[in-house]
Amino acid sequence: MKAWLLDDFTGIDRLRLAEVAEPVPQKGEVLLEMHFASLNPADRYLAEAQYPAKPPLPHILGRDGMGTVIQVSAGAGEVRIGERRGILRGGVGVERPGTFAQRVAVPVQDLVEIPAGWSEQEAAGATLVYLTAYQALTMWGPLAPSAVVLVTGASGGVGVAAVQLANAMGHTVVGLSRSSEKGQRLLQLGATATFNPEDRQWRQSLRTALAPRRVDLAIDNIGGNLLPQVIETLGDCGKVSIVGRLAGPVPSFNTATLLFRRIRMGGVAVGTYTNAESRAAWQQVLQLLSRNEARPLVDSVFPFDELPKAFERLAQGPMGKVLVQVQP
Repeated sequence: MKAWLLDDFTGIDRLRLAEVAEPVPQKGEVLLEMHFASLNPADRYLAEAQYPAKPPLPHILGRDGMGTVIQVSAGAGEVRIGERRGILRGGVGVERPGTFAQRVAVPVQDLVEIPAGWSEQEAAGATLVYLTAYQALTMWGPLAPSAVVLVTGASGGVGVAAVQLANAMGHTVVGLSRSSEKGQRLLQLGATATFNPEDRQWRQSLRTALAPRRVDLAIDNIGGNLLPQVIETLGDCGKVSIVGRLAGPVPSFNTATLLFRRIRMGGVAVGTYTNAESRAAWQQVLQLLSRNEARPLVDSVFPFDELPKAFERLAQGPMGKVLVQVQP
């Protein structure tokens, strides 16, 4: 079968398409013939050795996607050949070969059914970003009714998911996006207001729009120079859920900005979820999305042999998820 291989940890540009041996599902596993696979920034982090996992090389990246079950091993429960399944968060693409391949072996406990009414593309890129957004929203405990939630990088995969889920929870959602067109789309998806983080006046504009309230929770996908600005928008006992660092490290940060408002910051890591917790969170996600009939948003789909171009699109800042179509 064909798969994209990572031979070292020097970057995503080193991926190569090659013929590899067919995976053999072990006890409690199934073999999925992949239809669509989803790209995530974490794939790049792993490829650049910025991730805790160091799988054996060559490695196949790709953490989520969907496909058809074509082989079932002993102990795989009630899953049947021919059924379509998505991949819940697990070891696929991290400690074990991932979805950037024509076929992948997956533990049956890491499979989920395709939600009713969803397309294959919508299902392929949903699990990881929605679980991440859900953890970011809930890791500090229940928020007060109609809390103000600020989402940076709001047009990306986790950003869109966070806007939709926070809206379904009844919160006031503010999105940051450099594109006015994407900002308008975010309003349609449930944001109350959007601002351009490249506008030097965005914090003042936000304060004016929210007055007398302040931001209760910020979900930060960006980092870099933006994080200290985000902290300025928080009210007393405000919180920051750190999801990503697309803009790189924070160049200058005065920890005194945390003291008098008792700001708390913490990292989001869906890898800390047990399988049972992941499943419970996924069910909560589906219930929340059903409140507003919200669906995953797919930005673009690339042919399987154009995976490098798909990563280029991911780096440009998509509106939603970027996928590759494995089976033509």
